[in-house]
Order: sequence, then structure tokens, then C-alpha cells
Amino acid sequence: MMERPERDDVAGAETPVAETPVADTRALEALFFVSDEPLTASLLAQALDVDRRTVEALCDRLQRDLEDRGSGLVLRNVAGGWRLYTHPDTASVVEQFVLSSRQARLTKAALETLSIVAYKQPVTRHQVSGIRGVNSDGVLRALADRGLIEEAGRDESPGRPVLYATTPGFLERLGLPSLASLPALAPLLDPASDADPLAEVESDAPDASDEAASGTPGDDVDAAAPDES
Repeated sequence: MMERPERDDVAGAETPVAETPVADTRALEALFFVSDEPLTASLLAQALDVDRRTVEALCDRLQRDLEDRGSGLVLRNVAGGWRLYTHPDTASVVEQFVLSSRQARLTKAALETLSIVAYKQPVTRHQVSGIRGVNSDGVLRALADRGLIEEAGRDESPGRPVLYATTPGFLERLGLPSLASLPALAPLLDPASDADPLAEVESDAPDASDEAASGTPGDDVDAAAPDES
């Protein structure tokens, strides 16, 4: 405990890594194993009783060690913290296992809705429904229940509808450090169309009374589908 502050005064990033006990790396890996969310450098430093610079060096070394020993896991820096993921080379085996289990998957409608929220956020449910062409209330509720989207305030338009945005959990699932890392949409868009579908939807956004009226079971096309809730 008394030697760690002295190591911080030594120039060079390699020295703390070389002198750090293997037990620290082992403890670090154990923390990642029991955590279900990315761990920040500050939290890891507190748990290991070391400084942040040492934590970053430990994470870099563990990241290299996992790759060097051919581990089925990789350590990534995502959503402001560090987290263990399965190695890309194991994708086919993991996918087969997951698909054969009872874990629910996102439906095509859910993926479509999540994509709209991710790229257009913050966005109202009527804007999402306008872009998709169907009522999306049920799908939005399902995505919120899964922790992928959340309420992000209210729009200033009449009726002040709820705005939706993605959560940190969304970045974790995709393994992205931030929303800026999302793939660009431009290569996927039709160059012949310059119109912004969201702008058209915003101009026709109904008020709160229309929102309440549109929430009938008969109108909720996506919610009616058994595999989208």
C-alpha cells in the first residue's frame, strides 16, 4: 500500500504495469466477470485500492493477455467503462447456443423502431410511427422494458408528447463507446430522395388528445403481434 504512490512518480507508463502484482490483474478480471455493466476506471481504482493510471495500465495488460492466451473473451472500453465480451471468433458458436435457448430476440419491428430512435433521438412515438407507417406504441414499450430506450423529456409541441432516446444499455449491447460511433446512414439512403421523413412527420404531429385516441388495442398493430412485446 505504501509503495503505490511512489510508483506513480516514476516516468513512463510501462513501469506501473511491470511492477503491479499478478494478483491485481486476477482481481480485475474477477470484477469484470461478476459485473453486468461496464466498470469505470474510478470504480475499479476504488475496488482495487490503486490509482486510475494503474487501472488503465492493468486494463490494457489484461486486454493483451486475453488475446495472447487465445481466450474466448475480449476486454473492451465501451459506454465510458470496461467490460468483457465474447471473442468475435466465437460468434457462430455463441449465436447457435443463444438461438437454441429460450432467450427472447428482438423482432424485425423492434430493430426497425430501435434504429429510428437511435438515429433520430430524441423522438416522439408519433414521429416513430410516422416514419414506420404503423402504430409503434407496443414496440416502444417493449424496448423500454428491455432497457434499450427511455423517456428523455417532453417535446415543446402541442400536447407535450414524451420524447424517447437510447440508454447506456443500448451502447453496451452494441459494444459502442458513444452514439458518435454508430454507422453512417448516408451510404444507405436513396440519393434520389432529399426529403427528411421526420420533418414531414413533425409537421403533422397530433396533440395529446389524438395520442390518447390512437392508443386503442385495435390500432396498435405492433403490440398485437405476439412476438413483439
